[in-house]
Amino acid sequence: MVQTTNNNTETTKYILSIQVSLNGLSFCTVNSDNEIIALEQENFGMQLSPEQTLDKIKNAFNTYPQLKYDFSSVEVIYQNDLYTFVPKALFDQELLKEYLKHNIKILENDFIVYDELDQHDLVTVYIPYININNFFFEAFGSFTFKHSSSVLIDTLLSKEKNNEAACVYAHMHAASFDLIVINKGKLVLGNSYIYDSNEDFLYYLMFTVEQLRLNPEEFQLIFLGDISKNSDCYTLAYKYIRHIDFGNKNEAIKISESLLPIEAHQHFVLLSNF
Repeated sequence: MVQTTNNNTETTKYILSIQVSLNGLSFCTVNSDNEIIALEQENFGMQLSPEQTLDKIKNAFNTYPQLKYDFSSVEVIYQNDLYTFVPKALFDQELLKEYLKHNIKILENDFIVYDELDQHDLVTVYIPYININNFFFEAFGSFTFKHSSSVLIDTLLSKEKNNEAACVYAHMHAASFDLIVINKGKLVLGNSYIYDSNEDFLYYLMFTVEQLRLNPEEFQLIFLGDISKNSDCYTLAYKYIRHIDFGNKNEAIKISESLLPIEAHQHFVLLSNF
């Protein structure tokens, strides 16, 4: 986790968690009773540039009064495919570009950071959006940020640490998904895919499990995020994989009765911070 700070040490009773991608944003506000009193999501309908995304964020700050509260802590979660995982034993903070350059195109002025997942001996190396970081610094002064895959992997590995079976998680977004494979409590694969059609989703899913030699009759596929039983991606996967289920957020999370109900697998990363 990376933290930005200034000299403002004032503490208040609200906590803000906001997730940002180039396709949309979501946020939740938590009160002093650890109850979620605001939960909002905006889908942009297409992938924007970081500059256009910043304009959307500024508009959200003018739209939602819950983003104007005084916060004791603010956490920003970046959701993109500009990341990779490195075993902690092999990690060197002087080699951040080396870890990423084989997977993505790196620009000279890219700001590369990392999250340490100490409990699992992993490091997530990634590129956040520096223009959006600057905006949040101006808005809040002090905040922390991390990559969504860090939250996802940390939560799922903790959940699966005593499971001896293979488990495949598909964390769905509007136009992409994160595929996480865990076997015997260990991370086997963590990757993100952009898909234009439901068939693209199925191809990436089935190709991955085939390469890992997982039997569709045996492993369990668990959906998280923006999906339901009525979704075409679910229907397609159900034709080829025997065991399919939906994941569950932390049962200790309290959501205000004044908010619209959500399914237990929705907003999984955003709500895994509490």
